[in-house]
This record gives sequence, C-alpha cells and structure tokens, in this order.
Amino acid sequence: MDLKKILAVSGRPGLYQMIAQSPRGIVSESLLDGKRVTLFSHERISTLEEISIFTTENDMRLKDVLRILFEKLEGKPAISHKSSANELRNFMEEMVPDYDAERVYNSDIQKLVNWYNLLLEKNLIDNEPDEEETQDSENQEEKPVVKEEVKTEKKPKPQPKSQASKAQKTTSAAPKPTQRKTSPRAK
Repeated sequence: MDLKKILAVSGRPGLYQMIAQSPRGIVSESLLDGKRVTLFSHERISTLEEISIFTTENDMRLKDVLRILFEKLEGKPAISHKSSANELRNFMEEMVPDYDAERVYNSDIQKLVNWYNLLLEKNLIDNEPDEEETQDSENQEEKPVVKEEVKTEKKPKPQPKSQASKAQKTTSAAPKPTQRKTSPRAK
C-alpha cells in the first residue's frame, strides 16, 4: 500500500491523489468525486504516509493502522463514520486496543474510518508490504552484526616549538624578488 501520493488537506473533505506538481501547487484528483484541483502551498497538506495515531506506547503509523483494519475486517468496509461516538470508540478499542483514548478524539476516529472506507472503495488498500519495506527488511537481514574491538592508541602530544627555532626559520627564508613582465602590447 503506497500512501505517499494520497493527500489529506485541512479544511477539505475526503482525500486527494497527487497527479503532478506545478509551479503554483500540486495538481490532484479528489477520491470522492474525481475532480481535479490544484492544492496551493498555503494549504495544510499532509501525505497519509506522514500521519500517525497516538497509542499508549509509541505512535503508530496510519499505514499500519489501515493494515490492521484490513486484516481484522477481512477486506470488508468498516462501520460508518457517521456512527455514534460510543460505537466509534468501541470499534477503535476492538481494532487497536492500545490506542490512547485521551489524545485520540472522536473526530480522529471518524476520519480514520472514513479514509479506510474510501481507500478500500478505490482499491488502494492491500495487505502486502511496500517494495521499500521489503528491501529494508532484506537489507537488515543480510547485514551480520559484527562487534569490533576498537583500540585507541595514545599519541604523544606535540612538543611546542621553541622561540629560537621559529626565529631561525623566518630569517633563513628571505623573499625572492619578483620580476616584472611587460606585455608586447604595452609600448
């Protein structure tokens, strides 16, 4: 599931899929109605890849939460985002038991459920890991952990040069006279 091109815009309903970047902003297509719009830099735009949910331990990436919903609901739609606050809280408790109930508001759960249903409808959610995630895990498995003992050698401290040796060097190196070159054009 690649959420890097799926955008949430503060103050606008639904989600947008990035089509291209223009000098004026981001050309995107609404997942709700399919209309193309330009999102400008003054708008608060977030990719779904950047968003996370508060949990009691650490924050959980939205991508992981959507994957959990997809697995537990077996690829079926979730409850309506217009459900009562108690139904939404119970649903969230069932799906992600360690979510932080104090910092995750009802409106956050509504967005999560709405986004999940919208992405599922557009076939943008799957259970398979992204190429980047599989490459990262393969790279971690391939690298054996080798502990090397670091030996530090104590280097002798440089001795300060005496004033006499500095004076000898400065007097022996007299500047050479420079020769003046004349150009053939200067007459």
